[in-house]
Amino acid sequence: MSKQTWLTGITTSGTPHLGNYVGAIRPAVEASHNHKHEGFYFLADYHALIKNQDPAGLRQSRLEISAAWLALGLDTEHVTFYRQSDIPEIQELTWILTCMTAKGLMNRAHAYKGVVQENQENGTTDPDKGISMGLFSYPILMSADILMFQATHVPVGRDQIQHIEMARDIAQRFNHHYGDHLVLPQVVVEERASVLQGLDGRKMSKSYGNTIPLFETSKKLRKSIMKIKTNSQEPGEPKEPDGNTVFEIFRAFASPEQSSDMRQAFVDGIGWGDAKQQLFELVDATLAEPRERYVELMANTAQIDTILAQGAQKAREHSRPYLQQLRQAVGVE
Repeated sequence: MSKQTWLTGITTSGTPHLGNYVGAIRPAVEASHNHKHEGFYFLADYHALIKNQDPAGLRQSRLEISAAWLALGLDTEHVTFYRQSDIPEIQELTWILTCMTAKGLMNRAHAYKGVVQENQENGTTDPDKGISMGLFSYPILMSADILMFQATHVPVGRDQIQHIEMARDIAQRFNHHYGDHLVLPQVVVEERASVLQGLDGRKMSKSYGNTIPLFETSKKLRKSIMKIKTNSQEPGEPKEPDGNTVFEIFRAFASPEQSSDMRQAFVDGIGWGDAKQQLFELVDATLAEPRERYVELMANTAQIDTILAQGAQKAREHSRPYLQQLRQAVGVE
């Protein structure tokens, strides 16, 4: 296969924040403009069901995340952008793969083992308490997402490497039984992906409640940035930039020259209020145009639906005939 196929999944949970933008959205949007690769970008709304049983919240999150990616410049003319739930072939492939997957392989999945360990540490008599089959078999659905579109490269963070390895294991077992039909994906570890600190200095995460929403109003953005936790050093006192939340967020949005200037300002003793004001102005200027586009899209959600429907049609032009091939291979066709 000469042309590389890259695939990226986007879990539809919560409202996008600055950490999502820097760590995942910005590099993926940039990659969507690389015409050397074929790209598939999907909203993993079935994955979201594992933790989200709020239908209205799920729909709202899916809209907000779709609008955010589109507003930030995802090249939907080049890549295929679709909802996972619009591709029924993925679910059929999930069952076919489930029948090829050893339970022992799923027992080793990090997410499952993590909950089991937590139950044991809490003294729970049932180590599987609170674990759904969705959580347990999550890696199989992820494998179907990848294998359905014959992805050759899947960019992920280090915590997701195991899932790509599992997809390869499952594909190899299928191919051993039925012939070489499934493409073995290659993991691409995003070493350069930045992890932003949140308002309290910990990793910016919805679970910590320390995020700065990506597209809140300019006024609210400034208010959020002013809440960033800092130490008690006074203006004029030299400050250490590395590891400081204000500086780290600034650096994630700034040019090398701007970062260098801010680093010197920290050494020279810039006051926290002034540093936060400069951070606000930088982030606000960066997001001003995408924010306008985001507001327009959220006011006209039919436009989002149209784009995603077109993406689903394009995706199914691949998934329908490919699933037909796999159905014939296993003998149900």
